[in-house]
Amino acid sequence: MNQSPTVIEQGITRQHLKTVSCANVLTLAYQSLGVIYGDLSTSPLYVYKTTFSGKLSLHEDDEEIFGVFSFIFWTFTLIALFKYVFIVLSADDNGEGGTFALYSLLCRYAKLSVLPNHQEMDEKLSTYATGSPGETRQSTAVKSFFETHPKSQKCLLIFVLLGTCMAIGDSVLTPTISVLSAVSGVKLKIPELHENYVVIISCIILVAIFSVQRYGTHRVAFIFAPISTAWLLSISSIGVYNTIKWNPRIVSALSPVYMYKFLRSTGIEGWVSLGGVVLSITGVETMFADLGHFSSLSIKVAFSFFVYPCLILAYMGEAAFLSKHHEDIQRSFYEAIPEPVFWPVFIIATFAAVIGSQAVISATFSIISQCCALDCFPRVKIIHTSSKIHGQIYIPEVNWMLMCLCLAVTVGLRDTNMIGHAYGLAVTSVMLVTTCLMTLVMIIVWKQRTITVLAFLLCFGSIELLYFTSCVYKIPEGGWIPILLSLTFMAVMYIWNYGTTKKHEFDVENKVSIDRIIALGPSIGMVRVPGIGLVYTNLVTGVPAVFGHFVTNLPAFHRILVFVCVKSVQVPYVGEEERFVISRVGPKEYGMFRSVVRYGYRDVPREVYDFESRLVSAIVEFVETEPGGGEGSELRRRRKEETLEIMEAKEAGVAYILGQSYAKAKQSSSVLKKLAVNVVFAFMSTNCRGTDVVLNVPHTSLLEVGMVYYV
Repeated sequence: MNQSPTVIEQGITRQHLKTVSCANVLTLAYQSLGVIYGDLSTSPLYVYKTTFSGKLSLHEDDEEIFGVFSFIFWTFTLIALFKYVFIVLSADDNGEGGTFALYSLLCRYAKLSVLPNHQEMDEKLSTYATGSPGETRQSTAVKSFFETHPKSQKCLLIFVLLGTCMAIGDSVLTPTISVLSAVSGVKLKIPELHENYVVIISCIILVAIFSVQRYGTHRVAFIFAPISTAWLLSISSIGVYNTIKWNPRIVSALSPVYMYKFLRSTGIEGWVSLGGVVLSITGVETMFADLGHFSSLSIKVAFSFFVYPCLILAYMGEAAFLSKHHEDIQRSFYEAIPEPVFWPVFIIATFAAVIGSQAVISATFSIISQCCALDCFPRVKIIHTSSKIHGQIYIPEVNWMLMCLCLAVTVGLRDTNMIGHAYGLAVTSVMLVTTCLMTLVMIIVWKQRTITVLAFLLCFGSIELLYFTSCVYKIPEGGWIPILLSLTFMAVMYIWNYGTTKKHEFDVENKVSIDRIIALGPSIGMVRVPGIGLVYTNLVTGVPAVFGHFVTNLPAFHRILVFVCVKSVQVPYVGEEERFVISRVGPKEYGMFRSVVRYGYRDVPREVYDFESRLVSAIVEFVETEPGGGEGSELRRRRKEETLEIMEAKEAGVAYILGQSYAKAKQSSSVLKKLAVNVVFAFMSTNCRGTDVVLNVPHTSLLEVGMVYYV
């Protein structure tokens, strides 16, 4: 029986079908190979090369090679398989994964809302489930700590942003090291080829990768899975061949004893080299972050039964080859390929590097989109590249920024070893953030026993801390790159979040009374004109100061007035039936309404194509179902009259009233605050996409009201 395309599409997009049938699970598992495993599967290109760089190159004997493979095997097994596949993938937020998913879970269960316009009604959303009401002593203690120490909530946000910024750093380093490592293999067959040509070819490929992003991954995704499958099958087959031909004894290195022997014989050089070993698990965060596009079961099946054994066999075979060819350790991957299949494998490796780059670039687009939803990044243009598959987006500004950074790293460093050092620090930082957040999830959400939580934290935290310290040692040798990138993005995110939060606080403190405005009407000659006025505001209650400023300078507003608040809530998605929340502002005769339009952090506003009609329909539905106001025929008559009045106002025209706010630091503020607000935040506000552009407001119907607020 053929499977329904709709079933597959829903499984990819919204996690609605986690366990439907064996055929669908296997289909999703196959598709996941071309989307989320590109980064992980290209690691063999550079792991041994980076590990045996520096002083460890003086210890290239069998004992050290066996020890490095043993470290790779156990790191891959404990971190990738046990931690991520068996544990972390279960911590989904309505089917969504990633750092923001864990943070969203914590915010809901521990009441840690950092969104200033949060309402109790948001907690009634179908996707806002917080599980059983039972609490443990540990979960109560942690919640109490966050409640009694408000600054800890801000610290948690900064911690999450740190992991997010390091993940963005990954998206700069992954394409660079993958493409450069793949292209470098050509020098093995063409030794006279100058390094500059390798860099130029790599740059051309990188430009091509970023240039096709605007077409969307769905247009070329059909070739991704076959290429990734061919790549994994080829490197695993070569691994088996090399193991049998060169050194079958490498199988004994699966024993953890060889890790102890490695550290004992190499000392501090061996500890420092672990920063190269950790590159074997780059991409495990992508596996978790892309959970929303597939089912958890399909990802587990693909990794456990195909990706994991293929990569272990590849690393084993390369180690077996190196044990007999110590002199080839800096170009071990391509040297280990049998001569008859070199060029086919080289071509597949280049395509695999492209796929690995595509995965992290797409993940970065999703991360930036989430940051924008949580007011942690300036507004940017977000384009849906697929009308069918939810979540496939393209952000032009971010795309070209990443391209420039990748080209700068490629041309500036040229050395995959230095790039590997930078890459390792970014990867271990993100993994440590995930471990810490998972510890809180186990306490607050899963309500696990203390011994279980401590076992998780000590086991995986200690391993990752070991790798993190070895990567920190490499900061002068390239590790400074992700630190510089993350600090830059952190500064942008924090300043933007600070500025928008202060703006909201200003709006809350200066909101006006609608009764007072109506009372002032006769004295200032206020009139009501035909049509509908949509006043955009961040407030979910009260009337914004910008409206009071507007009517005192232009004493006229529309017969039907709607205060529209477009806001994000801490769930991944909001269903269309729960999108609009309509209420009245003042008595019925005022003709004023409030519409709260809610989006999840993975939603992208798409109502612009018919927003007016949908909003008016929601208001009419509210009027026709509103309780009170009489009984029987009299009530129906009043509702019909008001509905008719609303429809006539819509026919008269719709005007959009937006506040154009400018932030300035108070005179008493410190120099640092003035620099952040008056220069950085003002620059970002001026150059980011305006509210009218984001909401697709027609310019012929736009009224902007300027205001300055001091923070």
